Amino acid sequence: MKSGVQIAILLIGLASNGLTQSGNIWNTLSLVTFETAYDPEYMLEIKKPKVSSLVEKLDGTVIEVEGYIIPLTGQISQSHFMLSKFPQSTCFFCGKAGPESAMQVFMSNNTKINISERKVKVRGTLIVNPKDASSLLYTLEDASITE
Repeated sequence: MKSGVQIAILLIGLASNGLTQSGNIWNTLSLVTFETAYDPEYMLEIKKPKVSSLVEKLDGTVIEVEGYIIPLTGQISQSHFMLSKFPQSTCFFCGKAGPESAMQVFMSNNTKINISERKVKVRGTLIVNPKDASSLLYTLEDASITE
């Protein structure tokens, strides 16, 4: 039986090698805590994220993630959309999920994909943004649909 330290080392190794698969990636991305702080630019209290070291190691790496497409416009096909761990009724913007459960996606070469209610698998480069409150915590760039 492996000790907790051995398992942690294994997880860090998997994350740093970009081998974290779609089934576990949302669990890793959820390793975020939030602290409330006053933001003078917005003149109100906001929740500032603090991502774990596992999430930091994924920044700039290629990941594969499964989720639900949340359209950003009324267009049938889009090259920029939200991907949510949850269906639209319970996603970050429409339901009670947190910001760590959604990411914006920019498709490679502005390729447009048809909006669907079924789960999709997307591969791209993860950008982690814990500092800019006007943007999402996660962005997937140069993305493509793999399933």
